[in-house]
Amino acid sequence: MKLPRERVDYSAMIDREPPILPDGARMIFWTIVNVEEWDMRYPMARTVLPPPGGGSHLPDVPNWAWHEYGMRVGFWRFFDLFKRFGIQPTLSINGSVCQSYPRVAGAAHEAGWEFMGHGFIQRPAHLVEDQRDMIAKTVEAIRAFTGKAPRGWLGPGLTETWESVDLLAEAGFEYVADWVMDEHPFEIKTDFGPIVSLPYSVELNDIPMMTVQHHQSQVLEQRVMDHFERLYEESATMPRIMALAIHPYVSGVPHRIKYVERIYEQIAKKPGVLFWRGDQILDWYKQSKAA
Repeated sequence: MKLPRERVDYSAMIDREPPILPDGARMIFWTIVNVEEWDMRYPMARTVLPPPGGGSHLPDVPNWAWHEYGMRVGFWRFFDLFKRFGIQPTLSINGSVCQSYPRVAGAAHEAGWEFMGHGFIQRPAHLVEDQRDMIAKTVEAIRAFTGKAPRGWLGPGLTETWESVDLLAEAGFEYVADWVMDEHPFEIKTDFGPIVSLPYSVELNDIPMMTVQHHQSQVLEQRVMDHFERLYEESATMPRIMALAIHPYVSGVPHRIKYVERIYEQIAKKPGVLFWRGDQILDWYKQSKAA
């Protein structure tokens, strides 16, 4: 067992040399679209409707259907939005989605979205009996569908066990998004060499904001833009990376999608912002480190 301090060296933002982005850019905006498969034989990954009488009743039809709506309807609102803005997001995808929802995975692949491993099916890492096998199945499912292995990983629910980063590095992953503790990439030490952490977000994420904190729909736009405006100001002297994580069954619904659209309409007007995928951020970081 290794604690975080044994894997990651402390680094204060104010002590760093400003990294250089191409073409005079000052910020990277990283979009992550999370698509998942929920197995009705188990309790749902999360719920919008508490079960009558408490407890966990199986099958949980309404909460499973809530998620399924995102795959049937909500995802396509995202797809239209990113096509309109010419943005290729990172698709955080359960490996099983490639078989269960080939229409969704196929559209993302054809549009040039990056596939980031997100477990094989939506279950916390702590409940997986053989984590090494689960990682291998996820890699193989994505490789078989897209023709190449994923370079990045986001644990289901950002969950990791003590050995997860070692197993991911062993499997060939180059970056993870679970360590949400910086606005720059950094290296995590593993038994198989370093793996890079990219700046994902738990607060600029529609799950905690909408389904846990129960904010009104417009809070998504307000929080994201407040966050962006401060980082944009600071990025005049220190380039920053900002991530936004969205789920089709949460932000793809009619009463929220306009706020997602407004976010991109506003940020796209700002000079010096790069809408990059995770693999593009990783390549830039590695090249900068080697220079």
